[in-house]
Amino acid sequence: MPEGFYSSPFWAGYLETQRSKLPVLAEVDDGLSDRVVRFLGYNPGSMQLQGTNTYLVGTGSSRILIDTGEGSPQWALSVTRYLEDHDIFISQVLLTHWHKDHTGGIADLLAHDSNITIYKHMPDHGQLDIVNGQIFQTRDATLRAVLTPGHTVDHMCFVLEEENAMFTGDNVLGHGYSVAEDLEAYTASLRQMASLKCAVGYPGHGDMISNLPQTIAKYIAQRVSREKQIYSVLARETSSSPSFRNGSSARSARKARSGYTGGVSDSSDSRIDQDINGTETVQGLSTADIGGLIYGEVSKDSATFDSAVGPLLDQVLYMLLERGEVGCRLVGPDRTTHWFATVQPL
Repeated sequence: MPEGFYSSPFWAGYLETQRSKLPVLAEVDDGLSDRVVRFLGYNPGSMQLQGTNTYLVGTGSSRILIDTGEGSPQWALSVTRYLEDHDIFISQVLLTHWHKDHTGGIADLLAHDSNITIYKHMPDHGQLDIVNGQIFQTRDATLRAVLTPGHTVDHMCFVLEEENAMFTGDNVLGHGYSVAEDLEAYTASLRQMASLKCAVGYPGHGDMISNLPQTIAKYIAQRVSREKQIYSVLARETSSSPSFRNGSSARSARKARSGYTGGVSDSSDSRIDQDINGTETVQGLSTADIGGLIYGEVSKDSATFDSAVGPLLDQVLYMLLERGEVGCRLVGPDRTTHWFATVQPL
């Protein structure tokens, strides 16, 4: 799972509290379906929930394994013992993405059986690539790869055709919500996953998802709601500013959208507006301003803001900037980024 601000004391405490409320999952569960066995990764944590889920798929002597956990010796022993007890073997490993809590057990598997083939989109040395739509088959199980970037750039889900089910990796979890490196790509991937209309989900963390369409819909609604909330705060500020009412903000918005190249502008450029009395007016809100308007007192604590509220807001703001729905500039001697909505039609 991603680190960064999600490993901060604020998030560690919050996520640990959430984890304490989770249901207990069996270390090995062969009752999920006739063709899926789940092995917990023996790595419970604030981000990993009960631990990373790894799945053995198929019914014959040759099985496919999805993900390999973090590299816990207990996980490797659990899997190899199951293989020996049932006189079966793993022919292929499919990795949902590069995070260590999903790839850490590869070495142990290869030490047990060097004939196992490892597949991953954007593969590492010794691995084979997975392409969108690629089919993997074993007895009674057909898996179709679906490229779903956002949580990570290489993220893959796998549709189990015989069950109309999906192995969702870390895009959709069994409890709570996931996080994304690229929010725009992640939201698009959620919509793509929804379009496949799979009934149930086998997530990378947490319990089996009995109603996958409903869960994905909640994920999308949560993302859209946050975007609308942030944009509406900026739109109200932009429309109420003197410079907007006399038309200069509309011109600034046009310049911001037509000239954006991935950075922010200097406060000395033409996008610092003049009000009707000739007094300089800085249109827009800082991330701290936005946090205060949305989250109130909680965002005024600097530790909470720096570790939690600010980064979450920035992720959405830069996505809206890429889409041309907001603009930004650097303001003042400390060159603070200020944001404004491009509410006028171009």
